[in-house]
Amino acid sequence: MPEFSSLRPGDPRRLGRYRLKGRLGEGGQGVVYAATGPDGSRVAVKVLHTGWAADGMARRSFEKEVAAARRVAPFCVAQVLDANLSKSPPFIVTEFVDGPTLLRSVRDEGPRSGPALHRLAVATATALAAIHEAGVVHRDFKPANVLLGADGPRVIDFGIARTLERASSGMTGRSVHAVRLR
Repeated sequence: MPEFSSLRPGDPRRLGRYRLKGRLGEGGQGVVYAATGPDGSRVAVKVLHTGWAADGMARRSFEKEVAAARRVAPFCVAQVLDANLSKSPPFIVTEFVDGPTLLRSVRDEGPRSGPALHRLAVATATALAAIHEAGVVHRDFKPANVLLGADGPRVIDFGIARTLERASSGMTGRSVHAVRLR
């Protein structure tokens, strides 16, 4: 089960129909909260920081994140359930994936080997193929952005993703090369 920290004094307690329970994580653009939906289901709510929310370009980027994630087959992502991008602060609601990130799992338990490694490699490669099949280039695929749910890995954080049409614009006639990962 993913751990979350307590809400801080300035954190909202509700966003729309969602009651926030604690913080799952924080990045440069926003905070992800553990929350409950109106039906009592567990969800994750990503909220833009106040400074970013006032920036029109950041808001458009947030809109593109929602659009990119919604294009992808739900079996391999934390599915977008709701989004309110016109209110302040703008937020995205996704299904709650009950499991650690791949990064935390490797840090806590060590790297996988044998059949467990093979299953993980096939499942994450399948997820990445489904993302590409949907015409999306994730651009931030890393262990911290893979949640290990009970039903398999789920890719999260489409914040800098691009749709294939945008990612390939201006690339006609150029060859594509593999990127060396560290």
